[in-house]
Amino acid sequence: MKPQECCVLIPSLSPDQRLPTYVQELHEAGFKLVLVVDDGSKAEYQPIFSRIAAWEGCHVLHHDVNHGKGQALRTGYAYIKDHTDLQGILTADSDGQHTVQDTLRLARELGKRDELLLGSRDFSKNNPNVPPKSRFGNRMTSFVFKVLYGQWLPDTQTGLRAFGRKLLDFMLSVQGDRFEYEMNVLIQCAGQKVPMRAITIETIYMEENKGTHFHPIRDSWRIYKLLLGSFFRYSAASIISFLIDYLILSLLMFWVFKDKPDVTLLGVPFSFKALVATPIARLCSAPVNFLLNKNFVFKAGKTNGAVKRYIILAVCSLVVTTLLFGFLDHYVNTAFLHILLKIVIDVAMYVVNYRIQKAWVFPQGKAL
Repeated sequence: MKPQECCVLIPSLSPDQRLPTYVQELHEAGFKLVLVVDDGSKAEYQPIFSRIAAWEGCHVLHHDVNHGKGQALRTGYAYIKDHTDLQGILTADSDGQHTVQDTLRLARELGKRDELLLGSRDFSKNNPNVPPKSRFGNRMTSFVFKVLYGQWLPDTQTGLRAFGRKLLDFMLSVQGDRFEYEMNVLIQCAGQKVPMRAITIETIYMEENKGTHFHPIRDSWRIYKLLLGSFFRYSAASIISFLIDYLILSLLMFWVFKDKPDVTLLGVPFSFKALVATPIARLCSAPVNFLLNKNFVFKAGKTNGAVKRYIILAVCSLVVTTLLFGFLDHYVNTAFLHILLKIVIDVAMYVVNYRIQKAWVFPQGKAL
């Protein structure tokens, strides 16, 4: 997409002279509109915004008080939707971390398909420009995002992003007022099957990122609360189901089928009590688990086919768990090891089932 078809949106709080320099360079590069949102900066910063507003092709919106980066972005998106017909929207930070060349690179990549482009910095150990705390934090967040949402994003906290006009309503619907908004965008994109693609950009940190408004404790908590929110709820639901499952399993194994001998199937030895007790216990706990995941974890509305998909997943999981537990339990001879073995097997299935339920059993509707 040509820069003449695009707007660059820059949320800003208490900027220095790098902001007008960047805005001017973007305008000279051919972008149709450079839109700056002043997120409640104090009076001494207003001359900077007034200077930008006076330039052709530039516009400034103001918040009377600081609302946060997420709200500033939504304010900009609403203006672009209501007052322009521009087809490409790019977001960038005001602290000098994004070059005009990289902004142009993302603009040129737009239009090939409906997707979210992410300007990704190099966080590898070979890059000396990255502060250690930033490298560790970003790598950790990328790993957690991959485990929970199935996609590796090398830079989850980048502010340089680009998308087409069709995604404006989606971006306006995403919740979060501060830095957590950008993480929520990634989570919602993963859930609603919006493609995300990383574009390598230059890695720039000014004085080890000392000028950032990102609060390491408060804002990290908001981000990880979003990132892990559904997983924590899934964990709570799983613990409840686990207690029901193991109560019934223990009663069956150590009371009802206590003295039943082991059996051999197709030449393979199995514990009879484990082979029978496991599916009975799971049949009792599965309905509770379904209702908790539907209404509490994934908060699914209409569940067209969800019951059928859940049953298929539950049966497959049950077969794998039962056979594996029945085979390994044959070699265990104490009650403690029986339970420990079952826990180890269930934990191995835990994350797998979460991913499948989120992506397949209780999928979110597509954004487009």
